[in-house]
Amino acid sequence: MKFLEQLFEGTLWNSRFVVVVAVIASIATAFTMFFVATVDAYYLVAHIFHYAAPDLTVEARKALHDDTITHVVEVVDGYLLALVMLIFSLGMYELFVSDIDQARANRASSKILVIENLDDLKNRLAKVILMILIVLLFERAIKMRIETMLDLVYLGASISLIGAALYLSHAADKQEEKPAAQKEH
Repeated sequence: MKFLEQLFEGTLWNSRFVVVVAVIASIATAFTMFFVATVDAYYLVAHIFHYAAPDLTVEARKALHDDTITHVVEVVDGYLLALVMLIFSLGMYELFVSDIDQARANRASSKILVIENLDDLKNRLAKVILMILIVLLFERAIKMRIETMLDLVYLGASISLIGAALYLSHAADKQEEKPAAQKEH
C-alpha cells in the first residue's frame, strides 16, 4: 500500500511539469509581441521622414503628427504586452518547476524577474498591466474629440483615477518595504 501511495504522490508532484507547456507558449507569445512591436517601430521610423517633406500641407503634417504619436503609443503597448508574457512565463516556471539559477545569480534580474510566490507574480503582472492601461488611455485620449463639458469631465476623471491607481500601487510598495526593513534591524 505504501508503494501505491508513493507512486500516486510522485505522479501528482510530477504533474506540475505540465506548466512547461504554458511556459513555452507564453515565451513564444512574448517573442511574437517583441517582433510585432519591433516591426511597428521600424515602419514608424521609416515613414517619419515624410514629415519633413516641403510639399506636405499643414493638415497633412498634423495628421501625420497625430498618427505618429498614436503609433508610438501602440509600439509601447506592444512591448509592455510582451513584458507581461515574459514575466508571466518566467514566474510560472519559477513557481511550479524550478528556480532559475542564472536569474538569481544576476543582481539586476533578481529585482525584476525572480518570482518568490504567487502574490509576487500577481503584483508584478498587475503593475505592467496598469502601465498597459495607462498607455491605452493615453492613446484613446489623443484620439478623443472633446465636444461637450461632459467629455472633458470624463477625461479628467479617467486621469484622476489613473493617478489614484499609481498612488495606491506605490503606497502598497512602500508598505511592503517597511516590514522587510524592520526584519533587517
